[in-house]
Amino acid sequence: MAEATIRELEASGRWKDPIVTEVVPFTAFYPAEEYHRRFYWKNPDYPYCRVVIDPKVRKFRQRFAGRLKPVTS
Repeated sequence: MAEATIRELEASGRWKDPIVTEVVPFTAFYPAEEYHRRFYWKNPDYPYCRVVIDPKVRKFRQRFAGRLKPVTS
């Protein structure tokens, strides 16, 4: 799927330079430290969350609103 997406993006001409992301088989998984897990949800008022993450989350929710499940508490 990743390789197909890369081919599609390169064919679209969206960027002048080729995509150079290497797609390799998964070999190891390292869980994040506890303080990194769900950081955004645990620290919504942290400046990084407000300035960097919030705008991206809003844009994502607008673009994919029809595909997202409703948020439940």
